Amino acid sequence: MKTHHYIFLTTLLFVIVFYDQNVGLNLGIIGIIYAVLTLFRTPEKNKTKTFIFLFITSVLSSIAFAWYGDFPSFLAVATSLLLLGYRSRNRRMKIVMLVPVFVTNCFTAIFRILNFDTWLPKRDVSGLWQKTLAFVIIPLILISVFFGIYSAGSDHFANLFTNIELDLNFWQLLAMVVLGFFIAFNYWNFAVERFIYKSNRLLDNNFGEKDRIHKATYSFLDLDAERMSGVISLFALNILLVFFIITYNYEQFYESVKNPVKLSEETHERVNAVIMSIIMSIVVIMFYFKSSFNFDPKAGPLKMLAKIWIVLNAILIISTMIKNSEYIINYGFTYKRLGVYAFLILALIGLLTTFIKIQKQKRNIFLFNTMAWYIYGVILVCSYINWGGIITSENMKRKDFALNYHKTQINFSEKQLLKFAEERNDNALKSEILNLERVKFQQNETFLSKVLYYQSLK
Repeated sequence: MKTHHYIFLTTLLFVIVFYDQNVGLNLGIIGIIYAVLTLFRTPEKNKTKTFIFLFITSVLSSIAFAWYGDFPSFLAVATSLLLLGYRSRNRRMKIVMLVPVFVTNCFTAIFRILNFDTWLPKRDVSGLWQKTLAFVIIPLILISVFFGIYSAGSDHFANLFTNIELDLNFWQLLAMVVLGFFIAFNYWNFAVERFIYKSNRLLDNNFGEKDRIHKATYSFLDLDAERMSGVISLFALNILLVFFIITYNYEQFYESVKNPVKLSEETHERVNAVIMSIIMSIVVIMFYFKSSFNFDPKAGPLKMLAKIWIVLNAILIISTMIKNSEYIINYGFTYKRLGVYAFLILALIGLLTTFIKIQKQKRNIFLFNTMAWYIYGVILVCSYINWGGIITSENMKRKDFALNYHKTQINFSEKQLLKFAEERNDNALKSEILNLERVKFQQNETFLSKVLYYQSLK
């Protein structure tokens, strides 16, 4: 099949599964269809290990959305499919360029759609297809659009057709066609502008030969002065960080225990301070190791101080993780407390990546290219795992288990709560959970709108 066949086919499938439906199982189905069609359409040379990985995650993300139907799984589906389509056409393009490609395509879509010669066949078109397009499809589209416009503008015109009973929501159908075509067109026929292609070479992880030349970064500082500035700055920052780690850990582990609300506020403030400290640390290292210092034979002390600073920041992160674990042991699991782990793990990975950048003499963009994949991995982990179920399951073991909080504030906790009710032979609680508004709403949905998790509750 050619590009226009994929566009029209997936537009039709989009309308079929989404017309007069809520978002649910249908998005999972369309996601798998897009992934499978992309696999068939992609040339063998572009079917790299990365592409196969993205194909698998696209299918798994679609299944996850069909099961959960929440925002994290939607984000996983959208990100996976965009990356899959992107890599099917451009195996060497860096994934950080996906954002400008996506944005430019959304803004230029109308102009590219109207440029029919670029995506519709120019020749070797069968006479049947030409006649169908010219005599049926185009007139039908025009008649449908103007019929809707005239019906909205004139009650008498609309009343002419009152005896014709069609169980059809014209405006919803039109919206589904437009949205489905917009998505399909931008997925199967996206354009990578020339300036983006040219910018891709600027995102290489390794330095070029010209970057290895030892020269000062600024005209007002010679190389020796700049190097010594880095040594003094990092030495002073290491001393400052040592004192901060000492006072930070004293406040966390040795000061008198506060009430839960005050402790929660202080914990989040400290976590924010740690994350900001890590980000600034990485920025400082990027500043000093952006070019020639990576290859300067006299930069040994500077590299050593930078690595020591990375290790000290890692110690700061680990101490924060320990305190967060203590906080969870004392007061239980919540989304925010699990989120703290996610941010701290990403910060630790960022420090490790920075260490590798210095050790392997990589460019600064190496950090962004690498971290983009780890952030994508976090999105997948958030979408595949029922964190609400884990939170409820763990907190059920506590004597101070807050039942009402887990019923109203924790998502996808119903199975654990039903187990909790069964263990206590509490039929009233079991009936209450099965009759929660969100549960009844989902179980009464039509097939394509269903979220499968709620269909599994008994």
